[in-house]
Amino acid sequence: MNFDLSEEQEMFVASALRFAAPVDVDARRQLRLSLTGYDRGRWQQLAELGLIALAAGEDVGGMGGSALDLALVAEAIGKANAPDPLLEHGILPALLLERGGAHETLAGVISGETIATLAWTERSQRYSLVAKGMKADEGADGFALTGEKTMVMGALMADLFIVTADLGGGTACFLVPRDAAGLEVRAYRLADGSIAGELKLTRAPAAAKLALDPAELDAIAAEMRLYAAAEMVGLGQRLLDDTLTYVKEREQFGVAIGSFQALQHRLVDCYAREEQSRSMLYRAALTDRADAAKWQRAAAGAKAFIAENVDAIAREAVQMHGGMGITDELAIGHALKRVLVLTRLFGDIDTVLAEYALAA
Repeated sequence: MNFDLSEEQEMFVASALRFAAPVDVDARRQLRLSLTGYDRGRWQQLAELGLIALAAGEDVGGMGGSALDLALVAEAIGKANAPDPLLEHGILPALLLERGGAHETLAGVISGETIATLAWTERSQRYSLVAKGMKADEGADGFALTGEKTMVMGALMADLFIVTADLGGGTACFLVPRDAAGLEVRAYRLADGSIAGELKLTRAPAAAKLALDPAELDAIAAEMRLYAAAEMVGLGQRLLDDTLTYVKEREQFGVAIGSFQALQHRLVDCYAREEQSRSMLYRAALTDRADAAKWQRAAAGAKAFIAENVDAIAREAVQMHGGMGITDELAIGHALKRVLVLTRLFGDIDTVLAEYALAA
């Protein structure tokens, strides 16, 4: 199998790396400390590079990127340890809006003018996509939603919420503008410093209902698991590279600690974990998507495997750096915290492993 990148893939990876490169630790910290946890001007620049358009088909104004194309860009974002929420507010809304038929709204997301986020998590539901607490009622004026959502990523920067709700016993997706009547947001910070929030809707009017059935929603969640895994592969490489540099410079007893055989063995183990993770990612990304069950199982397996191994790399990196490794003073501290968030996006390791086993 040929794993060489095409000219277009190399161009997108290079563009993502160039865009993210200027964000050092201090700049990242300042960005996270802003009122919304991110900068809309920077988001506009990301959109102008075509990184969001890559997730949408050419017939709806996108660039028609493949699963591998998107995985490579997500990996580059991770390798740069970038603070950009491309997965949450770029790729995910683009997939939902395109497949849900909201093409006019999609155009605003692709251009970067509209920032959208998915509100799907509920209390006592763990990682289930089935909406129970949020209810949708249809009236003469359209749909109205009542209920609560937890862990809505980018809650303060979003212009549009894509809300899952129970409609007649089934789960449907609705578009709710930020300024909708009856919508309340309570914000809080996640481990990586980004801002999420809880939504409370009281007869909040929905602007539209997406033409998405539960099976299509499951397929999109599986795809997002793959891209979360891809970003983790990039983060794993960054963690390994930074640690290798550090152990060559840090001295104890007059010699670099990288010369200690015990640390060398642990670093070799990290290298093996990273290479195996990248192989698993590309294998899953190249799985035939015509077979939906096979595709979703491959994505679940990749996320479980990569999350476990990159988490191990991150913990080794922090330990080798000592106490300062966990702080915001070093890039690896930021990378570890992002890994902690990604490992739980659309299912933690135990959840996706269980789905992988059941799909066998």
